[in-house]
Amino acid sequence: MTQLAHDFTKARRSSLIAAIFMMATSAIGPGFLTQTTTFTATLGAAFAFGILASILIDFVVQLNVWRIVTLTRMRAAELANTAIPGSGYLLTVLVVFGGLVFSLGNIAGAGLGLNALTGLDPKWGGAFSALVAIAIFSSHRAGIAMDRIMMVLGTLKVGLIVFAAFATHPPLGEALRQAVWPDFIDFASITTIVGGTVGGYITYAGAHRLLDRGVVGVQNIEVVSKAALTGILVTGIARYVLFLAVLGVVASGVVIDVSGQGANPAAQAFKAAAGDIGMMAFGLVLWAAGISSVIGASYTSMSFITVFSKRIDERVRNLSTVAFILIALVLYMMLGKPPAALLVFAGGFNGLILPLGLSIFMYVGWRRADLMEGYHYPRWLLVLGVVTCLLSWFMAFKSAGAIFAFINAA
Repeated sequence: MTQLAHDFTKARRSSLIAAIFMMATSAIGPGFLTQTTTFTATLGAAFAFGILASILIDFVVQLNVWRIVTLTRMRAAELANTAIPGSGYLLTVLVVFGGLVFSLGNIAGAGLGLNALTGLDPKWGGAFSALVAIAIFSSHRAGIAMDRIMMVLGTLKVGLIVFAAFATHPPLGEALRQAVWPDFIDFASITTIVGGTVGGYITYAGAHRLLDRGVVGVQNIEVVSKAALTGILVTGIARYVLFLAVLGVVASGVVIDVSGQGANPAAQAFKAAAGDIGMMAFGLVLWAAGISSVIGASYTSMSFITVFSKRIDERVRNLSTVAFILIALVLYMMLGKPPAALLVFAGGFNGLILPLGLSIFMYVGWRRADLMEGYHYPRWLLVLGVVTCLLSWFMAFKSAGAIFAFINAA
């Protein structure tokens, strides 16, 4: 019995680490790197408020979603349909479309990575990267290898961010002041950064991973909450340190181009902080992160289509994922938009659709204890969730025009 308990604890810990890693890599991927650099270059220290707001919103959203998914033992779309008939289909359509936008942005991000690494045109670099993503997804062994490589490169990414923050000597006092008392508030930037870190499929990626691993039910609620908090803490620190690194570059007088067709804002910032070697290392990290994010966004988006038919099995989902990446690639090549613009728009659009899913989840937490094994949902978490939900609707309303104007002007 002791050995069985030990094995169970070990398996559960592995599942929690996998879920934390999935959430963390999604939250500080190509989109966040490019979005943070772009908005820091244009808003300066005032963007500190946006970073802090994104971390707090992330905290509330993930804590509620992870808890409710594992308590109900249902995927987001199935849960939505059960709670409010028909809403799961709407949520699926929005998440899949948002995932397509994410995939476009991630292909663009991989292209920017190759551009920083080799100088290859971002458009052709993105096309090559999408084909590599399909090859990796289609090969089980390659996928396992990619997971291990991403853990190494993820550590390298965090190391580069920390080094850049120390090397650029950012104005810490000004950043701390504007985090709580900004000179001005830009809702479009906050909505975009929230969407790029906890919008669209990212909202459900970690929770669905726990569901797949069987870490569910009231008996696991405490460890699930601790895992969510750990993941949020890790990504939150990484986000703020990245912001400080870019702020140090901007404050030193370096002008970062965020508008050109081949503009690579994050690579420019890392080159200024760590030279050519730093930029090449960053390019490698961004390329690998872009490829893994293409796979993650596409696969997670396609996992939602099972709500339309119980006969959709794993083979159909895998074929759909390949088709999904190919569609994103064709659209990427046809649109001709600057890669950085696609990455920023991807975050903005998914920030706009975040309120719908969060509204459904808060309804379940507030009124549907029958779906959660009779669990008495914490009142404080409900209040925080409802306030965050209302705030996300308000930000979406205030920033929708600016977000679509951004991609139209690119």
